Amino acid sequence: MRKNKIRKLVSISLAMLTVLSFTACGSSSKKTDTATLKDVSFPLKETATLKMLTSAPSISTQDPNERIIFQRLEKETNVHIDWTCYTDDQFPDKKNLALSKKDTLPDVVFNAGMNNNDLLRYSKQGVIIPVEDLITKDMPNLSKVLEEKPEYKKMITAPDGHIYSFPWIEELGSGKEAIQAVGDIPWINKKWLDELGLQVPKTTDELVTVLKAFKDKHPEGKTDVIPMSFIINAVGGNEDPGFILGAFGLGDNGDHYMVTNDKKVVYSTTQDGYKEGIKWLHKLQEEGLIDPEAFTQKWDTFVSKGKNDRYGMFFTWDKANIAANKDDYIPLPALAGPNGTVNATRSNGYGFDLGRCVVTSANKNLELTAKWIDKLYEPLQSIQDNWGTYGDEKNQNVFELTENKTLKHLQLGTASPWEVRANQFVSGPLAVLDSYYGKYTTSPDDAQERLDILHKTYVKDMKADYNYPPVFMSQEDIEKLTQYETAVKAYTERKKAEWILNGGIDEEWDSYLKEMDNQGLSKILEIKQKYLDSYFAK
Repeated sequence: MRKNKIRKLVSISLAMLTVLSFTACGSSSKKTDTATLKDVSFPLKETATLKMLTSAPSISTQDPNERIIFQRLEKETNVHIDWTCYTDDQFPDKKNLALSKKDTLPDVVFNAGMNNNDLLRYSKQGVIIPVEDLITKDMPNLSKVLEEKPEYKKMITAPDGHIYSFPWIEELGSGKEAIQAVGDIPWINKKWLDELGLQVPKTTDELVTVLKAFKDKHPEGKTDVIPMSFIINAVGGNEDPGFILGAFGLGDNGDHYMVTNDKKVVYSTTQDGYKEGIKWLHKLQEEGLIDPEAFTQKWDTFVSKGKNDRYGMFFTWDKANIAANKDDYIPLPALAGPNGTVNATRSNGYGFDLGRCVVTSANKNLELTAKWIDKLYEPLQSIQDNWGTYGDEKNQNVFELTENKTLKHLQLGTASPWEVRANQFVSGPLAVLDSYYGKYTTSPDDAQERLDILHKTYVKDMKADYNYPPVFMSQEDIEKLTQYETAVKAYTERKKAEWILNGGIDEEWDSYLKEMDNQGLSKILEIKQKYLDSYFAK
């Protein structure tokens, strides 16, 4: 009996020592009771701590506090962030699990990645809170952005009038000149064209002639030439060949929504022009001009063949990520189709993410949190959060801080822009507006190059005056839309791949249209049109 009591006392003592040891592993700085902070101004007199959940690229550090940007923020504010961080690929599952446990919620989900439905669902469950009062009272930087650009306030306001998240905004041009206006640029091998004495194609027929020459004449003596490659139905659409279908009508993009010039929503894969474009791609497939792996390959395989200099033509956002020598490739202009149609197909891309950062119901220090997040909306801070920083002795720097205290983008040489930035940026809630260029920073070289390409090559041929904007739908409508979209998108993309590979679109077209309607396409378009009408009405 006495031995049992002794064992019990020893166990309790060890447990207390363990708790004390874990406590000692935290910051050695004196911390305030963060729940009592009022009239916050930075830097705090005593260190306060907030708990945040976030993600980071797998190629970079998984400890956010190792990033120079966060180290500077802690020094400026005296707010220590206790991070829980997962790699980008693991984050969605880990985030969902963390938010299912109300007794252990973080204060903030930093790179939240939440859509309309997530925000409304988690707010209804009491997991996240509205933040519009915080914006008004404690966030002058974000308030200034929303006053200067009221369209963003419209985009972040839910149908119930609340704001549930802090957005990510990156402006690089606007309208047809926006950097996202075309995602799946077709890049053609100019070096091979010159070697074979060929001109840049201007029509779909001329492109077929060029692709056949690439295949049959073995430029540079290559026997493993791939005339055209892509990733069919690529996530986001940037590696899909949908852009080139503009030669036959409206074209196609990543989510298949198009807005006509009379402001009507249509689905690209049910248009007659789409049918003719798919028939044309099937002919290329029959003649061996399309990469056989284009219907199954993943990103790594797609890149590997590009780095081995095998492509006559490929589709992607940035040729530097694919090409062995990016200078060998030029953007292929929008082609004239059999009926003379020339149309540079627009995407629905926007430099906007609605649910980038949320505050949970566990957060007991809302003023501190709001003012810390608001610092991320300061122009110079947002620019660094988005791309990277300066003065990093361990990693290649993205910027040089000039004598005028502006940020000048450095040339990155042969390094991948993504890899350099991934080691420095922190992402999260931020705003980079067009008005910042020339005032606070320069435009990134790769972004400016892309903007120049769009301006010189594609804008003049963009037939669509509008694309589908980000809209905040009700939970009921978004749930209906998700249900219908899941079935319709899967079906139409499966048929797209099948028809390019095997043909048969003419014979199946009528039954295909009926099945699309059976799957809910008419209901999808009704919902999408309702919100588009509301967007333009406002």
